[in-house]
Amino acid sequence: MPQPTEIRLDRAARVLHVSFDDGKEFALPAEYLRVESPSAEVQGHSPDQKQTVAGRRHVGITAIEPVGHYAIRLIFDDRHDTGIYSWDYLRQLGEEQDRRWAGYLNELAARGLSRDPG
Repeated sequence: MPQPTEIRLDRAARVLHVSFDDGKEFALPAEYLRVESPSAEVQGHSPDQKQTVAGRRHVGITAIEPVGHYAIRLIFDDRHDTGIYSWDYLRQLGEEQDRRWAGYLNELAARGLSRDPG
């Protein structure tokens, strides 16, 4: 499995840049990472328990903490900090970004929710 060679946070743009040793690079917005957090709070304990997280358009990442040699923990400015993003999951989020983001926007619309806070 490819390993990250660089993880760089652009705080102003609220984007996490991840480069892998096979040359793949992804720009992952903080909002996307937050609403797709691997935490049980967001994902639940089965696919039918996944939560639709609304109102995170302006969320930022305040810190990145290493978790062993296999993952990072992202700390968001809305105080969410329980998701452990493995290298495999970061790669999956990058590769599936367009599909997952479209699904998220469709789910918000279906539930009458907004990306905007409040």
